[in-house]
Amino acid sequence: MSVGVSIGVAAKASGVKVPTVRFYEQIGLMPPMVRTDGNRRLYGPADVKRLTFIRHARELGFEIDAIRELLQLQDQPNQSCAVADDIAKGRLGEVRRRIASLRALEAELERMVGECSHGRVAECRVIEVLADHCECRFHAHEADGAEGG
Repeated sequence: MSVGVSIGVAAKASGVKVPTVRFYEQIGLMPPMVRTDGNRRLYGPADVKRLTFIRHARELGFEIDAIRELLQLQDQPNQSCAVADDIAKGRLGEVRRRIASLRALEAELERMVGECSHGRVAECRVIEVLADHCECRFHAHEADGAEGG
């Protein structure tokens, strides 16, 4: 890619939509771009690489502040990667908590469906559990997680 491509070309090359590229520039994830006499942004290979990094980090669920910190680390390649490791470990913990929550949700939905006798709505276990929050074991699990976390 030659130096100085348009925002559209940079967006396509990085897999980031044009409005998102502008947003990243507004919030400081991207440095201010060099502009032409006609005030058009120009993106170089390093900019496209940075956009790709941000897109990939977002796909993995990293928050904007974590990405900002990771980009600052990337800009200083000779320092220890301990901070980057800590950020990734934090994200891994979030993912594991989410997986545990989804497993509990799955178990509750299986229990609700399994307890349904497939009769009439008046005796439907799915409707009963949804109507009475106390009947739902998933929310009890969530409350336990909130107290313990």
